[in-house]
Amino acid sequence: MTNPRRDLTTGPIGPTLMAFALPTLGSNVLQSLNGSINAIWVGRFLGEDALAATSNANIIMFLMFGAVFGFGMAATILIGQSWGRRDVEGARRAFGSAIGLVLAASVVAALVGWAATHDILILLATPPQALPLAEDYLRVIFLGLPASMMLVLVMMGLRGTGDAMTPLWFMILGVILDAGLNPLLILGVGPFPRMGIAGSAFATLISGTVSIVALVVWINLRDLPIRLRGAELAYLRPQRALAKTILAKGLPIGAQMLVISLAGLAMVGLVNREGVATTAAYGITLQLWGYIQMPALAIGAAVSAMAAQNIGADRWDRVGQVTRIGIVYNIALTGVLVVAVLWFDRTTLGLFLAPDSPAIPIGQRISMIASWSFILFGVTMVLFGTVRANGAVWGPLLILFVAMFPIRLGLSLWLRPALGADALWWSFPAGSLATLVGAALYYRYGPWRRGALRVPQPDEAVPAGSTT
Repeated sequence: MTNPRRDLTTGPIGPTLMAFALPTLGSNVLQSLNGSINAIWVGRFLGEDALAATSNANIIMFLMFGAVFGFGMAATILIGQSWGRRDVEGARRAFGSAIGLVLAASVVAALVGWAATHDILILLATPPQALPLAEDYLRVIFLGLPASMMLVLVMMGLRGTGDAMTPLWFMILGVILDAGLNPLLILGVGPFPRMGIAGSAFATLISGTVSIVALVVWINLRDLPIRLRGAELAYLRPQRALAKTILAKGLPIGAQMLVISLAGLAMVGLVNREGVATTAAYGITLQLWGYIQMPALAIGAAVSAMAAQNIGADRWDRVGQVTRIGIVYNIALTGVLVVAVLWFDRTTLGLFLAPDSPAIPIGQRISMIASWSFILFGVTMVLFGTVRANGAVWGPLLILFVAMFPIRLGLSLWLRPALGADALWWSFPAGSLATLVGAALYYRYGPWRRGALRVPQPDEAVPAGSTT
């Protein structure tokens, strides 16, 4: 591997932003493909009940990783701004405290989750025929939780220093191990034991553990910016002021993920009332939308990392340019994907459904009404990425809550008597437009530019540069 570190505070903004975003996009695509491949293994070898079991378990994991994303993003902001002002010690202290907090929390969550697996699945109303399989799967997933969370957090920390390539290489390693071990452990091929659905979970545990150990070794061998050695290992014990900063910024970001998840679950409940064909069509459309939104998520993350470094370096002139170029890239890339999905809608839906399925025309209708709104979503991700780069987290959370619940879900219920199922699909553009308007107003008039988010010194009681 060549030197993956990038100085995001100098040089041409457009090429630098794209070169940083593409590896992040690659990581996102690989993660989604890994989930799809594992679902295929489980569905083909173990049947629908096993697939339903993994789906129920994955809902729990998604909610838990939302919290890790919040703490990881808070640490990324601190690392990015410290790196931008060439404060290497500050970056390492922020990284160490985030690792210490998340590791402790993930170990506790793993132990509690393992013991309460049955009760959690009952609370989720897991179908009785899938319950024993879901228990076997989820217990092992809980055991692998600390390694998986550490892997996500370390990758986010590396991106905060401008390194998007190292996470991509180790994402490739994890996907190869996970997807490769799944069939071997499920079926018991060669020297591997036949473990059934638990084998799929053990494949994830093994891949996560091997990947995080290998990544930590690589970071130290290559002397990457966030490596911790000798006396620096004390940074893993979270300092009170620094932990307070990470919690204060991380919890609202995690809450944003929770708001999106709860709104999604509520929408599924409304869609289920429209019948099996509509539910199937919506489920397939969600998978397609997952790929459509990947450029927005990757560019939004790249903009956030780049803006954080430039804020740390006091290069506010570049922060505005990063935002504008990120918006242009998002419109172009997301727009191309939207056009492709709409142009080949019957073909893509036919990959999942029989040619004469009644769900296909419903899926085409959903896609025609709502898919274009992801262009608006992409612009919003850039604006949120920029303001979050200076620790502004409460404004985006409030905007998302209003857009998801009073507007998106409210319009779905209000317009349903007049428009039928179309009211559900039109609520997506309405929610996306509301989020974009709120984000644009907050970016233009909000207080997020005040100060900078500095890593507190050990004797500081409160963080400096507090934005809302």
